Amino acid sequence: MKAHDGMYIGGTWRPAAGADTIAVVNPADEQVIAHVPAGSPEDVDAAVRAARDAFPGWAATAPADRAARIAALRDVLAARADEIAATVTAELGAPPKLAETVHAGLPILVAGSYAELAASYAFEEKVGNSTVLHEPVGVVGAITPWNYPLHQIVAKAAPALAAGCTVVLKPAEDTPLTAQLFAEAVHEAGLPAGVFNLVTGLGPVAGQALAEHPGVDLVSFTGSTAVGRRIGAAAGGAVKRVALELGGKSANVILPGADLGRAVNVGIANVMSNSGQTCSAWTRMLVHKDRYEEAVALAAEAVAKYVPGDRIGPLVSARQRERVLGYIERGVAEGARLVAGGPVAPRGTGYYVSPTVFADVTPEMTIAQEEIFGPVVSLMEYEDEDDALRIANGTVYGLAGAVWGDRDEAVAFARRMDTGQVDINGGRFNPLAPFGGYKQSGVGRELGTHGLAEYLHTKSLQF
Repeated sequence: MKAHDGMYIGGTWRPAAGADTIAVVNPADEQVIAHVPAGSPEDVDAAVRAARDAFPGWAATAPADRAARIAALRDVLAARADEIAATVTAELGAPPKLAETVHAGLPILVAGSYAELAASYAFEEKVGNSTVLHEPVGVVGAITPWNYPLHQIVAKAAPALAAGCTVVLKPAEDTPLTAQLFAEAVHEAGLPAGVFNLVTGLGPVAGQALAEHPGVDLVSFTGSTAVGRRIGAAAGGAVKRVALELGGKSANVILPGADLGRAVNVGIANVMSNSGQTCSAWTRMLVHKDRYEEAVALAAEAVAKYVPGDRIGPLVSARQRERVLGYIERGVAEGARLVAGGPVAPRGTGYYVSPTVFADVTPEMTIAQEEIFGPVVSLMEYEDEDDALRIANGTVYGLAGAVWGDRDEAVAFARRMDTGQVDINGGRFNPLAPFGGYKQSGVGRELGTHGLAEYLHTKSLQF
């Protein structure tokens, strides 16, 4: 797609208030592929005002009519799936197959789920002698990350629109072209002017202005826990609602009775997908001491299939590559055993990192505690189930995880985990299931009815 040199505000593309731009770089070859405006607080203010003006009309629109608009948006996204995939590959570096199936396919599925929910959700219900109304919160400031650029936009915009809210989006500066494509799709789908607005820009400028704007009723943010804390503190001071999907350090717990080969192979695939740039990736693989060395060998064999530039893409930026390489060096320095990969660049050009597997990782090591956000797996040994649970729960995060083994035993173990989502024996993604974290992994939930409820106020009428 051709990059826009303006902002999408009030149903039209309009020039930015300032002349500053952001270079969009293809991480596979390090070439600049486009420039987009670096939005200012003035641009954010204009977008919020447009959303505020559009809110009464959209909130009063019948849910069935909102559902029809969201369904139209889904259809436009489906019609432009090839363009979406190519855009994500160009600015994120995702391999084409992953871009097609996940980066383009998943948002279409989620948008469709909210088209259905908007038409079927009980926005009004009877409770005893009361009528309970579920009403839109108002103007939503959505701040999205770069790792799943379209999915994260749809996971916020679709439920907000289904609820009757209006939206101002500030996408990540690394992947703004996908956000511009989404704005085009919104326009093509015929959503009323001002219902959705887009401001591209830097996080500390446009993102902060959006999070702190008095005309924003709810801030929905996905990103690092550090930034989430600042947004939460600012929102708390303004008594403003937030939905925060933050960091993760997920455990992949392989119980003694599990199919070890399948558990290891799926676990490695989970982390290597999207080059490890997934907040819910199972980066800590916990294996019983009796099968530990067998698991280490299987992991080394599995990761060898992920060749940089083929099955695994680059990291999104030079900054992110250096961050991940720093963690790999820290792992070596703290005594972890390097089984595969390492800090040496696998290719001369592009922000690639070798798929890396560490063994002999102990719970106190940095690579076992902090979110790396790259293709790095840590194998950890446990004595018994209580020890495995202690290790699994022993971080400040609680976003996702996995358990492998006898179904009943795996479910019993998952119930004891302090995490928001657990896959049992490789359970499939469900767009209707809530996604979100415990502890410092966030506040609130995305997807399905739980994601819709984040954007609703509750009012009761007594008779």
